[in-house]
Amino acid sequence: MKRRLPVKTAMVGLLVTPAAMAQQTTDQQSPEGSEPSIAQTQPADPAVPAATMAPVTVTGSRPSDDFLPPPVSINRLGGEVRDIPQSVVIIDRALMQSQGATSFQSAVRNTPGLTIGAAEGGTIGNNINLNGFSARTDIYLDGMRDRAQYYRDTFALEQIEILMGPSSMLFGRGSTGGVINQVMKKPSLAKATELSASVTSNGLTRFTADVNQPMDTDAAARVNMMFQRGKATTRDLTDVLDFGIAPSVKLGIGTPTEITLSALLQHNHDNVDYGVPNYNGYLLTPPRNTNYGLSDDYTNSDQIMLNATVDHKFNKNLVLRNQSQFNWVNTDVRQTSGAVVGVLNGTWNFVATPYGPNDPSTLFVRQISRDRNINDITVTNQTELTAKFDTGPLSHNLLVGFEVDYDSYSSKTFQRQGRCNGNLLVIGQVNCVAASYTTGYTNNLPEIPGNYATGQAWDFAPYINDTIQVIPEIKVVGGVRLDNYWAQTGNSINLANTAGSTVTPYMQQNVNFVSWRGGILFQPDKVQSYYFSYSTSFNPSLEQLVSTTGSTAPLPPENNEAFELGAKYDLLNGGLSLTGALFQITKNNARTQNADGTYTAQGQVRVKGFRTGVAGRITPEWQVWGGYTYLDARITNGTAVNTTGMTPLNTPTDSATLWTTYTFDKKWEIGGGPTYQGLRYANNTNTVIVPAFIRFDATAAYKMEKYDVRLNVFNLTNTYYYEAVMASDGGRGVPGSGLTAMLTLNYRM
Repeated sequence: MKRRLPVKTAMVGLLVTPAAMAQQTTDQQSPEGSEPSIAQTQPADPAVPAATMAPVTVTGSRPSDDFLPPPVSINRLGGEVRDIPQSVVIIDRALMQSQGATSFQSAVRNTPGLTIGAAEGGTIGNNINLNGFSARTDIYLDGMRDRAQYYRDTFALEQIEILMGPSSMLFGRGSTGGVINQVMKKPSLAKATELSASVTSNGLTRFTADVNQPMDTDAAARVNMMFQRGKATTRDLTDVLDFGIAPSVKLGIGTPTEITLSALLQHNHDNVDYGVPNYNGYLLTPPRNTNYGLSDDYTNSDQIMLNATVDHKFNKNLVLRNQSQFNWVNTDVRQTSGAVVGVLNGTWNFVATPYGPNDPSTLFVRQISRDRNINDITVTNQTELTAKFDTGPLSHNLLVGFEVDYDSYSSKTFQRQGRCNGNLLVIGQVNCVAASYTTGYTNNLPEIPGNYATGQAWDFAPYINDTIQVIPEIKVVGGVRLDNYWAQTGNSINLANTAGSTVTPYMQQNVNFVSWRGGILFQPDKVQSYYFSYSTSFNPSLEQLVSTTGSTAPLPPENNEAFELGAKYDLLNGGLSLTGALFQITKNNARTQNADGTYTAQGQVRVKGFRTGVAGRITPEWQVWGGYTYLDARITNGTAVNTTGMTPLNTPTDSATLWTTYTFDKKWEIGGGPTYQGLRYANNTNTVIVPAFIRFDATAAYKMEKYDVRLNVFNLTNTYYYEAVMASDGGRGVPGSGLTAMLTLNYRM
C-alpha cells in the first residue's frame, strides 16, 4: 500500500500539467493540409434539427486523428457532452487506431474506473466492471441492448461511449455502474476506401477494409470487413481465427425521411485464456506464458445482428425515430482451465493445498472442464419522438419514447471426467498438470451432459425526458421511465427442488419499476458547464435469465441510486475537453451469498469517488487523452459469508491512464503513455489479492495523404500484471500479455 501513493501522485500530476498549460493557451487551430476521415464526412444525425447541422462542417475540418470527444450518438442522451449531467467517456476511432486497439476489450481497458472480468464457469465473452459494479449485460450496440456472450471487435465501430452511473431511465434494467454503447460506422455521401493490414511479434495477422460508396445523390452503402489469424497474446494457447462483415445502406440522406439498414455478421474460433488460480492469498505467478488449458480447446461463436432505423423530420423541431434490432449469438465452448493448486501425495493423487511453499516448480494444478453451448437472442423495438418548443420564457427539448424488448437464453452444459496419474477424478475434473509450464496436451474424453438452463423475458417501457432551459445559463433535466419486466427461467436438474440444492427448477418474475433522472446544469458561457444530478436504476434477480438462488420464489430487484456533482470545460476554442466529478452510487437489496450457497437480497454496496478526464489538443501538434478515478468501494452490509466492510471484487481504489501523441513536420508522430491500476481483490471476502501495476505503451507513425505506417509497442517494460480478474474457483486472474509489437499499414483510396 505504501508504494501506491507516489504512483497516484505522479499520475495526477501528469493529468494536471496539460490542463494547466491548456489554460495558458488562448488559441487553437487545426493543422493545415489534413483531410477528414470517412467517419468525419458523415452528415449529422437526422434527429438533430436542420438549423443545427452546420457543426458537421466544422468537425470535418478537424484532423483525422483527433481525440476530442464528438457528440454522443444516442439521441436520448442529449447530443453534446456538456449538456449531459453525468460523466461521459468517449473512445473514438482515432484513439483506437492510435493505441492499436483491435478488440472491444483492448479499446475500453484504459478507461479509469473500468476493470476487466474474464471467462467464468457459466459466463464468457466480454465481462466488464464499471465503478465497482458488474456491467456484463449493460453493453449496447447503436443504443440497443447487446447482452449476448461473445467477444466483440472494433472493425465496424466508429466510437465507444461510456456513460458513468445508474441510467435505467434512459436504458431500462441494469446500468448500476453505467452503460457502454458501441457505435457502428454509417454510410455517407463521401466516396472513400480504407484498407488496413497488421502483424504482431506474436504472429497475429489482421486485415480490415472499410468501403463507403455513394449510390445516388441521397443514398450510400458502406461495408466493413475483418479477418485475423494467429496468436493473440504472448500467453501460450491463445490462437484465434476470426472474420466478420458489417454491411449498411442509408437511403434519403439529407431528406426528411432517412432509412438506415445495417448488419453485423461475425465468426470467432478462439482458444480462450482462463488464467491462473490463487495460492497463498495471491494469484499464482508461474512463468508469464504458462497456460493450463489444452491445445485443442476452442470457443466458437457466431453472431447475426440486423438493424433497421427510420428517422422522419416533420420539421426542424419535431423528429420521429423508430429503431428495430435483432441479435442472435451462438457460442459453442470446449475449454479447460486450471482451478485449484495442490501437490501429489505418495500415491500420485492430487491433494488441494491453497496454502504452502510458494514454489511453482513443486506444485500442480487440477484442470476442470468448462464445456457448454449457449444461445442468446435479443429483439428490440424502440420509438422516440423529439420535440423542441417554448412555453412562455421556458425552452423545452422533450423526448417521449416506448421500448419493447424480448430476450431468450439457453445453455447446455457438459462435463468431462479424466485421470490424474492414472487415478480417476470426479466428474468435471480433467487432469492435473505441472504449475510451472504449459503442458498443452490434447484429450478425447467424452462429454457427459449436464444441466440445460433456459430463460426468456419481456420488457415494456414508456419513458419521457425533458431538458428545460430556464434562463440562458441554467438548464434543468428531468425524466421518468416505467419498466414492466417479466421473466421466467428453468433448469433440467433438481426438478424436485431438493432442499439444500442451489439450482432452482423453475422460476417466474414480474417486476414493475419506476426509474428517475434529474439534474441541473449551470452554463455561464460556452466554455463552462457545472451540474448536479440524481439517477436511479434497478436489477431484477432474473436479469441475466439464470437463477441459482435455491428458492422457488425470485428475490426482489436490486435498486440503485447515484448522486453526482461535476464540471466540464471546453478550452482552446473547443479543442480541449476537461472534466471532473464527485459521485456516490449505492446498491440496495444487493444479492449476497449465504453460507449454504443460496442467496438473499439483504446486502448493500456503496461506492464513493471522484474522476477527472482530459481529451483533445493542447497545440495543433500535441494531443492528449487520459483520466484518473478514485473509488472508495465498500460492502456496507454483508451476509453469513461475512463480507461487511470488504471491498467489492475487481475494484481498485486508484486507476489512471494517459495517452499523448506529438506530430513533427505533419508526417512523423510519436506517443504513448502509462496505465495504472491499484490493488484489487479477486473475491468479495478479500482473501485473494491482485497486486497493483503500471504498464507503458508506445506508438510511432509515418503519415501521408494516401497511407500511413504505424508501430505500436504494448507493455513496453514487460510488466507482469493481471489484466482480468474473476471470482470463480475462489479467485482467478488472467496475466496480461508481455512485450508485444504491432506494425500496421493503412491505405486510403
